[in-house]
Amino acid sequence: MLFAVAMAVTAVGSGVGLVVDDRVLVGAPIWFKPFKFAVSFVAYCLSLAWMLSLLRRGRRVGWWTGTVVAVASLVEMVIIIGQVARGKRSHFNRETPFDEALFTAMGVTVVILWLGTLAVAVLLLRTRIADRASAWAIRSGIILALVGAAVGFLMTQPAPGQQRGASDVVGAHSVGVPDGGPSMPLTGWSTTGGDLRIPHFVGMHALQLLPLLVMVLTALAPRFARLADERVRLRLVLLASGTYAATFALVLWQALRGQALLQPDGATLGAAGLILAATVLGTYASLRTATRRAAEATAAADATAAKEPVS
Repeated sequence: MLFAVAMAVTAVGSGVGLVVDDRVLVGAPIWFKPFKFAVSFVAYCLSLAWMLSLLRRGRRVGWWTGTVVAVASLVEMVIIIGQVARGKRSHFNRETPFDEALFTAMGVTVVILWLGTLAVAVLLLRTRIADRASAWAIRSGIILALVGAAVGFLMTQPAPGQQRGASDVVGAHSVGVPDGGPSMPLTGWSTTGGDLRIPHFVGMHALQLLPLLVMVLTALAPRFARLADERVRLRLVLLASGTYAATFALVLWQALRGQALLQPDGATLGAAGLILAATVLGTYASLRTATRRAAEATAAADATAAKEPVS
């Protein structure tokens, strides 16, 4: 929670930097990276803190794990901001021994963060949560977040024309095109080639979106009788988790083929159509089952009432 507050302040400071500092690095405003990382860390750490509060066993382990994640993330942010102040890129930079040492340190912090999140996932898998829909949303969300975070390791592989020990830059966000080319507003994702930041983003933010779905379904339950059934909410959450996982796999596949998000080919559109159709049919089946069960319950209650003697 303390780190989330610190990142909220960092986001504001980076926003000021975007306004007053006109420097550009790798095709983007130089303060854009710390701004994006700060906002992402706010969402990530608030979600992780909430999930840790659900633990019934291993709370002390959870506290220390959360602390390690926060400290590792803090080190990463200090390096990113320090490199911005120097006018240097933080990621994939091997221009000098000092830059290479900083990037290596960042790699270590990312591994620690990933392992810490894995430890939290194990603790949550062992924790009994009364509401099954919430339990599966949390578990699915943190597992997808781990897979999404692991995409970051793909970015560190040498791109075409790069060579370890010889190139000043080793690694890239983009696939099929150089980093720093035409990009989407706000996100900075490439519009001319694949971009591994897309599946990285989609996977990591399952940590927020799937639990948020449960909250929405629970809030709507008093107004919609079908959603009042816990089994229906569970089916919808499992369906949403499957859809989210399929969408993550789709955007990862698209990025690895060097294809821009907004320029899908026939294969990508076909896969997206299958995912959409499965989601619609699954939603219909889940809600239809609830309607049939409610009708059967009403009929059984009416039959029981008809057999009772009139006093």
